[in-house]
Amino acid sequence: MGLLRILYLAMVLCMTHPVSSKAQKDASEPLYRRSSLCQIMICHSDQEYSSAIKSVYLKLPVSEHYNDHNLSVKVVETVGKLSKSGRNTENDSITAFLERNKIASRLVGKWFNRDSSTGTCNMDLIKSRGLYNADEFDRQMALLSIRGMAMLEDAGADLINNTFVVVNDVRYIDKNKTGNLISAIVQSAGVAASIAQNNSGYTQLGEGAGRIASSLDGFAVKINSFLYQLVWSDSIADIFYAQQYASCEDEVKRQTFEEARSQYKLKYIGKVESDGSRTSFMGINKNDRESMLRKALQRAIDENIAKLQHSFEVFRVKSSLVSVSPIVAYIGKKEGVTPTTIYEVLEVIEDENGKQEYKRVGIIKPVENMIWDNRYMANDEQAENSELKGTTFRKVNGKDFMVGMIIREISN
Repeated sequence: MGLLRILYLAMVLCMTHPVSSKAQKDASEPLYRRSSLCQIMICHSDQEYSSAIKSVYLKLPVSEHYNDHNLSVKVVETVGKLSKSGRNTENDSITAFLERNKIASRLVGKWFNRDSSTGTCNMDLIKSRGLYNADEFDRQMALLSIRGMAMLEDAGADLINNTFVVVNDVRYIDKNKTGNLISAIVQSAGVAASIAQNNSGYTQLGEGAGRIASSLDGFAVKINSFLYQLVWSDSIADIFYAQQYASCEDEVKRQTFEEARSQYKLKYIGKVESDGSRTSFMGINKNDRESMLRKALQRAIDENIAKLQHSFEVFRVKSSLVSVSPIVAYIGKKEGVTPTTIYEVLEVIEDENGKQEYKRVGIIKPVENMIWDNRYMANDEQAENSELKGTTFRKVNGKDFMVGMIIREISN
């Protein structure tokens, strides 16, 4: 990191206001750094139940294992047909939409709480999600310290760089009609899309969704999920901090960021598809249309998030040990835990400059009959092991573990 950048950053960042470094979490789960996730849905407005699907989707939360990095763009309505794409081949229509709407730059702006009208930024979210001591962070920056710069680089590598976008292409399937799709998947590259904002009113479920209740045996959703990662490097950070980060109202820097929006990029990682199998509606009143649809959507999305984690190492979720005798973590079937999945146990090491690294200290595997069924509404359908409060693991190798150590799936 160059001297000019150090001097500039110290001058700017020492003026930011400290905030509490405590992240939102379950009070019984140790703190750990999470990746950040933005989710966008493609809604097929020419497809049956599209309004009901959109209404329910807007209410679905981001997985608790990720920081919620959603933008105002949550639903894209369109008509047409998507070109086919393979597991490792990006869909040109989706990529074009993300670039056209400058999604990457919006994600960057959110990291720094950027005010689009004034250009002002702050480091509050970085300090909070990075679990830094806010006072120490500000002090080290003000001192022009190597430790302060290391903490900033650490935040870029472990926080901003681990920002992901999942685009969910949702299709309704009527299994009572010979398994065919009610209508095709949508949007060609040349078709403009309209955007539903997350602060808009929810669409009423309406009469169309009511028909779902009369065809429970045939109702299912099938979702293609496309994964992208925000590109953030030292060179990108240098330009942002030096030319676009403003601690107070600055029209020149505000305009510089606006003109540079297209330079921020998302990298395509890959695609997975839910199997479209029929969701069990046991435990739901057949007149409760919204709960029925929410369960079908939530189950399919959770299934795809787990598949993405399993398929692409960069997206793999971290969790923490909440007990070591027995070994327990708050993950389960929703995260794709099976008797054959394997997890590494990681100890977080902080060097003298405050930069964090992960050191493997052991390997664990789930105990076959002690895998928590934490899928959405599993308790209501009285699924086996839904009453558990976490998954129990057995040690394969390693030293003594401690509560708060991180676990992450590894390839079998």
